[in-house]
Amino acid sequence: MPGAVGNMFEIRLTIDDREVVVPEGATILDAARKAGSYVPALCDHPDLKPIGSCKLCIVSVKGLDYYPTACNTQAEEGMVVETRTEELQEMRRHTLEMLLALTNHPTSCLFCERRNECNDLRECMRKFPVTVGCKYCPKNEECELQQAVQFVGLQNIRYQISFKNLPVLREPFFDRNYSLCILCGRCVRACQEVRGEGILTSNPDFHRMHWIGPESLQDCDCKFCGTCVDICPTGALYARSEKWQRPERTTSTVCPYCGVGCRIEVGVLDNRIVRVRGKRDCLPNNGQLCVKGRFGLGFVESPERLTVPLIRKNDKLVPATWEEALDLVAEKLNGYKGDSFAFLSSAKCSNEENYLAQKFARLVMQTNNVDHCARLCHASTVSALALAFGSGAMTNSISELADARCIFIIGSNTSEQHPVIALKIKEAKRKGARIIVANPRWIDLCKIADVWLRQTPGTDVPLVLEMCRIILEEKLMDEDFISRRTEGFPEFKDSLLKLCASDAARITGVKSELIRDAARLYARGNPSSIIYSMGITQHSHGVDNIFTLANLAMMTGNIGRPSAGINPLRGQNNVQGSCDMGALPNLLPAYQAVINPDLRKKFELAWGAALPEKPGQTLVEMMNAAYEGKIRAMYIMGENPVVSDPDCSHVIEALNTLEFLVVQDIFLSETASLADVVLPATSGLEKDGTFTNTERRVQRIRKALDSVGESMPDWMILDALASRMGWGGQFCYGHPSEIMSEVAKLAPSYGGISYERLEGDGLQWPCPNMEHPGTGYLHKGQFTRGLGKFNVVDYRPSMELPDENYPFILTTGRVLCQYHTGTMTRKVGDLNLLRGEELVEMNPQDALTLGIVDGELIEVTSRRGSVKAKAKTTEKSPVGVVFMTFHFSETPTNVLTNPALDPIAKIPELKVCAVKLNKIRGG
Repeated sequence: MPGAVGNMFEIRLTIDDREVVVPEGATILDAARKAGSYVPALCDHPDLKPIGSCKLCIVSVKGLDYYPTACNTQAEEGMVVETRTEELQEMRRHTLEMLLALTNHPTSCLFCERRNECNDLRECMRKFPVTVGCKYCPKNEECELQQAVQFVGLQNIRYQISFKNLPVLREPFFDRNYSLCILCGRCVRACQEVRGEGILTSNPDFHRMHWIGPESLQDCDCKFCGTCVDICPTGALYARSEKWQRPERTTSTVCPYCGVGCRIEVGVLDNRIVRVRGKRDCLPNNGQLCVKGRFGLGFVESPERLTVPLIRKNDKLVPATWEEALDLVAEKLNGYKGDSFAFLSSAKCSNEENYLAQKFARLVMQTNNVDHCARLCHASTVSALALAFGSGAMTNSISELADARCIFIIGSNTSEQHPVIALKIKEAKRKGARIIVANPRWIDLCKIADVWLRQTPGTDVPLVLEMCRIILEEKLMDEDFISRRTEGFPEFKDSLLKLCASDAARITGVKSELIRDAARLYARGNPSSIIYSMGITQHSHGVDNIFTLANLAMMTGNIGRPSAGINPLRGQNNVQGSCDMGALPNLLPAYQAVINPDLRKKFELAWGAALPEKPGQTLVEMMNAAYEGKIRAMYIMGENPVVSDPDCSHVIEALNTLEFLVVQDIFLSETASLADVVLPATSGLEKDGTFTNTERRVQRIRKALDSVGESMPDWMILDALASRMGWGGQFCYGHPSEIMSEVAKLAPSYGGISYERLEGDGLQWPCPNMEHPGTGYLHKGQFTRGLGKFNVVDYRPSMELPDENYPFILTTGRVLCQYHTGTMTRKVGDLNLLRGEELVEMNPQDALTLGIVDGELIEVTSRRGSVKAKAKTTEKSPVGVVFMTFHFSETPTNVLTNPALDPIAKIPELKVCAVKLNKIRGG
């Protein structure tokens, strides 16, 4: 009988005289692979549903009078299987011979004995019209077809008449050479089954044409994730940067882009990246990547990398030695200790580096003026969820989303900002989940949404409050959860009773019936999960927005369970970690309040000195203080506020007012170009450390490449600088693991984190001790603060609304193929092919009214400034709303945006400001 292990039954069977144990539901092919028996299977792939179409994986099963295909035949208890008999091999040879004849695949790479020694390319080309033979095929010796031919002993084919000579289609990043296609269908199925796109299709006349469409992937909304390339068994789809190059070593690390924290394997040859793959069978991405993670790491090899320190002399930045640069910085900063100094840390840097940044500010410079870009993206999250739940982090794991019965996505263009998380949403949909999208603009997930709520930008509070009111009216609350685990509900209930549906519909622009449908779907989802991002947070009422979401979750009991919770998606690779490490003006590592003397004392004892008591200034406040001359020196590590911050003309003025500015970065960014000293840092691919992703997963990053020029890791630079300033006893780390050991002693949620324990999938905090397994979801049994708190929220309109002079709403966001201020992605040529300039996306009706033609250069003006960019008419934008990104420094969109702050989180209102549009005469 099958044996049970946990909740899973095991099957025992014999494969080629070896006993194998596999979980119930495994196929014979799974068992064969576990036993170490190679079985050719050109149509099969672990990510795809088995279809048994190529017939190469036939096996012999004792007791059966036929040969089943191993890929789609389930293993059974007691099976006796043979994978390699002469009869099986003979049938496989016939099958392969027919496949090669039907697809007209060239055979020089399969049968030529000289395929690895031949140097006469012209001779090969005379025999075979397409250059694919022997070592000239990019996939030679890694081709699954070649492996299958060798395994079955096929020497030649009898039926081939002619070779295909199809044109090679050149796409961004990779080539499509269908002369090498064997019609396995993997790419088509992966595009449909794994990515949910359906871009690739088989030509109905493929027996004659052997063609996979479409003609150009750029014309059909392809996301260029590379899944089709990675899954191709031959050289039909192949990344150009990887052709004819085999890595000499491969390093497992973490993608340096968004907060998903995808695990990647980086193959290196001669200190160059020659291969990137998603790491299979591991969390959080299980081998999947987006275009940036798969093809966008080439920025590390850009000739624009900083290689030596730069010092400003005679108003020009000139090369200097490290000794000269660090001595100058140490000397200057010694004159600015206290609150005349500010430090901007970085969500691109490691946990260890952010920990040292805040330690440097507080200990060496004696100020709490330390902040980073989380102030611009998720300060509302940290503030609101901490007040409501006691913890300001994503409550669930990414993998749990696939099992949610309802997913409410509000203020998140997940497919473009967090593509791999969007795959989990699509998977949930395939399993029957209901999807609600609330977004002013059409996004990709609207294609699978059951309800799309198209609210006016800035009206999220009345939208979600109306959902809460409907849930109350229809008695869809979880009254037991409310009574046992929350406080403040009576007051919140009274506030809902004062609302009415017509007001919500009028303010939001969403029909009452649609809001009611969404409320019912969410309340009845069980479990239901909320996903949001900066479309919710970047408002002058961002904290209120998140309070309403917390109320909605608690009303329905959708918190503290697997697949049920509130999940803010972090924008950059280490936004979560930089917050965890205390790179915040009011919080020490692990969110321990600066004003709490007992918590502060713990750090003072560890660091051997008194620390400042008063909370510091936030990022926007720092810039204002610099402009006013109150902050006179600033250290900016890995951030580019000249492009990323609101009202960035004011930011430039503020930075130019400083007496001394140090910038530490990997490129001479727009901010670095203003500095007095520029220090060259290493990228995340050139150092060791840890990142913490959006689901609180702490993961190792490992050095895959040697440093460029004289650049050094950020932690090493801070270590050397602090030592020069007299703090060598507290800054004497030999390796980042030593810094993490210190973090574990002072930050309770990281108490069980060590480099040794992070092998594998890493650990999710809270992980309080070395025996703790980590926490997959938060607030089980009780909230971090004890009882969850309902907060009464009143609608406050955005600080700047359209009027006669500025009749349009500008909202900002990101696009898939670019990242943040473009510092990294714009160094990758093919990413710029996909989107290389700023566009003003506007509704066609607005364009018609203004007489603006698609592609025409127009001027966008707010009360703070103006920029010029091309118009793009699209139904994605509603009437009266225009959309721009902030990826392109030559079109600095944040010249326009409003620096008005949320009163609690001090986050600026980047998502709503009033603008006017003008045609440029003669443009």
